[in-house]
Amino acid sequence: MKKEKPSSGKLKIIPLGGLEQIGMNITAFEYDDTIVIVDCGLSFPSDDMLGIDLVIPDVTYLKNNIDKVKGFVITHGHEDHIGALPYILKEINIPLYATKLTMGLIDHKLEEHDLKNQIKRKIVKFGQSINLGQLRVEFIRTNHSIVDAAALAIYSPAGIVVHTGDFKVDYTPVFGDAIDLQRFAEIGHKGVLALLCDSTNAERPGFTPSERTLGKIFDTIFSEHRSNRLIIATFASNVDRVQQIINSAYRFERKVVLEGRSMVNIIETAQALGYVNIPPNTLIPIEQMKNYPEEKTCIITTGSQGESMAALSRMAADIHRMISIGPRDTIIFSSNPIPGNEKAVTKVINELAMKGADVIFQDAHVSGHACQEEIKLIYSLVKPKYAIPVHGEFKHLKAQAKLAMDLGMEKDKIFILSSGDILELDENEAKVTGKVPTGAIFVDGIGVGDVGNIVLRDRQQLSEEGMMTVVLALDQATGELMAGPDIVSRGFVYVRESEELITEATELMYEVVEDLLSRGITDWGKIKSSIKESLSDYVWKKTKRRPMIIPIIQEV
Repeated sequence: MKKEKPSSGKLKIIPLGGLEQIGMNITAFEYDDTIVIVDCGLSFPSDDMLGIDLVIPDVTYLKNNIDKVKGFVITHGHEDHIGALPYILKEINIPLYATKLTMGLIDHKLEEHDLKNQIKRKIVKFGQSINLGQLRVEFIRTNHSIVDAAALAIYSPAGIVVHTGDFKVDYTPVFGDAIDLQRFAEIGHKGVLALLCDSTNAERPGFTPSERTLGKIFDTIFSEHRSNRLIIATFASNVDRVQQIINSAYRFERKVVLEGRSMVNIIETAQALGYVNIPPNTLIPIEQMKNYPEEKTCIITTGSQGESMAALSRMAADIHRMISIGPRDTIIFSSNPIPGNEKAVTKVINELAMKGADVIFQDAHVSGHACQEEIKLIYSLVKPKYAIPVHGEFKHLKAQAKLAMDLGMEKDKIFILSSGDILELDENEAKVTGKVPTGAIFVDGIGVGDVGNIVLRDRQQLSEEGMMTVVLALDQATGELMAGPDIVSRGFVYVRESEELITEATELMYEVVEDLLSRGITDWGKIKSSIKESLSDYVWKKTKRRPMIIPIIQEV
C-alpha cells in the first residue's frame, strides 16, 4: 500500500506574475496535493519588446505539478486577469470558475481560439463556494470598473486567506449591488490568516469617487456641446461607463456608434447577459452614421491609452475607414493613462488637436481601484494576521505596507513578495522558503514563446544599427571563390550616398576571403566569423556603428 506523505500543515502562496508590474496577474495557492490558481492575465509589451503583441506568464511550475492543479478561479473580466487563459489552457486543460459576465468574456476568447468545447467551465454566484481538493473558495461581491468583480475567501486547513481582486468601495454602483462589506466583516470575525489586497491606488489619499458621479459630468458635457459630434474614448471593459454615456446620449437624443473590436465584443456580450440596458433605436452601425447630422451622433471608441492600432489612434492619424476628425468634433478621454502610456496618449491628443478638434482629458474619469481609506476599511474589517500587498508596481506595494503599519500591523507580518516567491504560512509563522521558475513568455502573431531574449536583442540591434549582408559563392570541388563578395545593406547607410564606404568594405571582404582560401581554410564557420569580425571592425572605425552582419555562402 502506498504510504501517504505527511501533511506539512502549511499553505503556500506563490505569485507567478503580477507583482512589481501592472498586469499579468496569476497566483497559485497550494496545500498538500491541491493547487488552485487565482486569475491568469496578460500584460502589454513595453517599448523595448519590438514586434511583441502580448506577454503571458510562464507556468512551468503548474505544468510540473499538473496532477495537483484543481482549477482556475477568476476574480473579474479584465485582460490583465483573463487575457492569458486561451494560451495557458492549451498547455494545462483544467476547469474554470468565474461569475456570469466574467465567464461570458472568457467564453468569447475561448471561441476565438477554438477551445470552448474542450474546457470545463462553471458560473459561480456571489456567496457561493466551490470545493477544490483541500481548498474551498467563496466568491464575495465587490465593485470595480467592470461589473461582476469578486473578492475570494480561500478556506484551507491552515486558515482563511482573503484575496480582494481589483476593487473599490462603491455604495452607488451603476449596475448591481454595492460591495458586500458585511461578508468581509463576518469572515474577519472568524479570523483571517492573510489578506492579499489591491495596491494600485495605495498612494492616493481619501476615497475613490463612485462611478455614478460621472453621470452628471457626461450630462454636462452633452449639454455644453450640443452643436458638436462627440467622440468618447474609454476602456471597452468598463461596461458601467459605456452605460452612462449611452444614458446621456439617449437623454440628449443622440444616436450611438460603438467603434473598436473589443468595444463591440464586450458590449454585445454584456447586453446578451443583461448587464447593459440600451434603449431601443439608440445604437446604430457605423455605416449608418452618415444618415444623421453630426451633432446628433456620439461615438464610443477604444484607444484611450494611445494604442497605435486602436480606433481613436487611427482616427487621429487619418487612417480610419469611416471617421475623419474635424473642427466640429469634441473628443473626451474617459480614462487616465496607465503608467508607461503617457507619451502615446499625449501624441494622440496632439494629433487630434491639430485637426481642430476640441479635446477634453480631465474630470471625465474615476478610478476602479480603492484609495487609502477604502484599503484601511478592508484591513479593519478583515483583521488579517499577515498582509501581502498585491497588484501594483513596487512603490504601490510599499505604500500599502505603510498603510498596514499605520493600522498597527507589525513590519515582520507584512510580506512584499516578488513573482516566484514561495510564501509558506500557518497560524504560527510565515516565511519565504524558496522560489519557483517564473518569467514572461512573448506572443508574436500566432507564435507563443518562439521569440525570446536573443531574438529581441537581434531586433533591437536591427532597429538601432541596421544590417549588412555579405554574399559570396565558392566552388564545391576546388573551394575557389567563384562570385562576390557582394555587400547589401538595409537600415545601415543609404548606399547611393555611401558608395566609397561600400566599395572599400567589398575590397576588404575580397582580401579576407582570398587570404583564408589561400591558406587552405574552407570551413564555412571560420570564413563566416572572419567576415563578421573584419567587417565589424572596419565599419566601427569608419562610422562608429555596429550593424548586424550576416554572411551568406553559396556552393556552386
